Amino acid sequence: MSVFLRARPTEWSWARRNGLFLANAIVFLLCFAGMVLAGWRVSEHDAVLHGQAVESLWGFLTSGDFAEATFENWESEFLQMGSYVVLTTFLFQKGSSESKSLDEDAPQDADPREHADDAGAPWPVRRGGLALVLYENSLLILFTVLFAGSVVGHVIGGAAAYNEEQVEHGAGVVSGWQYLGTSQFWFESMQNWQSEFLVITVMVVGTVWLRQRGSSQSKPVAAPHAETGD
Repeated sequence: MSVFLRARPTEWSWARRNGLFLANAIVFLLCFAGMVLAGWRVSEHDAVLHGQAVESLWGFLTSGDFAEATFENWESEFLQMGSYVVLTTFLFQKGSSESKSLDEDAPQDADPREHADDAGAPWPVRRGGLALVLYENSLLILFTVLFAGSVVGHVIGGAAAYNEEQVEHGAGVVSGWQYLGTSQFWFESMQNWQSEFLVITVMVVGTVWLRQRGSSQSKPVAAPHAETGD
């Protein structure tokens, strides 16, 4: 038994080091699976109501409705985080743990070119030039690419779903580009975008006065309300 107890910390060390990623990835997969199954049941119900053939699970996964529902949500999430990355580089909120300090230089603002010889510095920092320019903006680049890809998926899936309804009602179909100009596309987008920025607004302001002990997203519980940053 004593051997087992001594070995256990080593066995769990990888999971402990990556616990935040693992927890979020598992919850994402569970919720995504729930979305697929619930959405499939909804499509079955709608098909029965309209006297149509019930789709297979694969048919639902490749449908415009599923693509539109999935990508319009991903699009808003990537927009939220990409925008937040940019806004927190030059905007401040006094007293918020989500803001850089108003009075002190932030480590994030340090010029990486002065650390090219530091031990353990990432390769782009040591390389300099274009590699460093891309690397020092790589987080924004990532979210921009993911947002753009999600918009494309939303447009393709949304246009397919939109055209199905158009055909059912004897109206003309639209291209993906034309779908971008419809109220339907912007309603689908804005209903998600507004909620994402609402959450960020609540988080930024809430962390001025409220705390969560142990969380990296909160100031220390005893910190003054006016203290800015974490």
